[in-house]
Amino acid sequence: MLDEILKYAFNHDCSDIHLVAKMPPIVRKLGKLVRLEYPELTAHEVTSWINGMLNHDQQRLYNEGHDIDTAYTDQLKNRYRLNIFRAQGQPAIAMRLLRNKIPTIDQLGLPQVLKTLADEPRGMVLVTGPTGSGKSTTLAAMIDYINERHAKHILTLEDPIEYIHQPKKALINQREVHRDVHGFDAALRSALREDPDVILVGEMRDFETISLALTAAETGHLVFSTLHTTGAASTIDRIIDVFPPHQQAQIRTQLASVLKGVVSQALIPRIDEPKRVAVHEIMIMTDAIGNLIRENKIVQINSSIQTGSRLGMQSLEACLASYIKEGAINLETALEFSSNKEFLKRLI
Repeated sequence: MLDEILKYAFNHDCSDIHLVAKMPPIVRKLGKLVRLEYPELTAHEVTSWINGMLNHDQQRLYNEGHDIDTAYTDQLKNRYRLNIFRAQGQPAIAMRLLRNKIPTIDQLGLPQVLKTLADEPRGMVLVTGPTGSGKSTTLAAMIDYINERHAKHILTLEDPIEYIHQPKKALINQREVHRDVHGFDAALRSALREDPDVILVGEMRDFETISLALTAAETGHLVFSTLHTTGAASTIDRIIDVFPPHQQAQIRTQLASVLKGVVSQALIPRIDEPKRVAVHEIMIMTDAIGNLIRENKIVQINSSIQTGSRLGMQSLEACLASYIKEGAINLETALEFSSNKEFLKRLI
């Protein structure tokens, strides 16, 4: 049954699969949950699948009550990111489908300015958005772009490893948290002694990781990472708020000097075809935006983004408006995702 469910999800372009005891299998298709026509899964079925997906150490940790993040490859060599957990004492699996072939920036239809950010010699580039917005795929495409063009050492720190990169022009080392290293903070400390040019941090989750990532960017590395934030201004606020008040002025100065760009994205269902389209807000660091960060006038960044289109900047509302005019999405859906509904209405 598991093979049938995985095959269905792959053939119908689903993004996620949920296998929970006492529920039928559920997939996420075009952002919406769909129950498959199967009987309710038993705890025995789900537990047997879990045991087939985990190694001995992971099984021991799961049996001790831990949640497990890992990756899984099925018989057809399709890869999945897994979170294995319990809900009300019942075993459960959440699976995210991954592509075996890494799509390019052009194939994904991403803004061309992402190539400019990937060509930066040093600094920090952040890709942000809610869970399931395609951040990992965007980052994988940017890393692949570097891999094809630059003879650099790329070091990725992930939990778990999602896309497998094959070395092209670059040397690539991919490290998985809990398998190759204990945590993101330990991996970042070690990374500075491993001669990387480019560092991908799967997620900046805490004070220690954010602080070390900023230091890595400040010491001449190009650092990519993600945050679960929407919009450049809220991303910068989130980073600053992680630090105690007496350090925040210093962090604002540090951010203004190392941040190269923030790409905030979401996936929206199209109305012209059964797919989703990625919409983006893009902030490129300029002297003016750097001054706003240093002077703690972050709320004014949105105005700079709206007037910075010639530099490759783009507000989320401008992106939404362009897709509405193309007939790809409708106004009602766009308003759900917009953080400035009045501005969006004026644009269209």
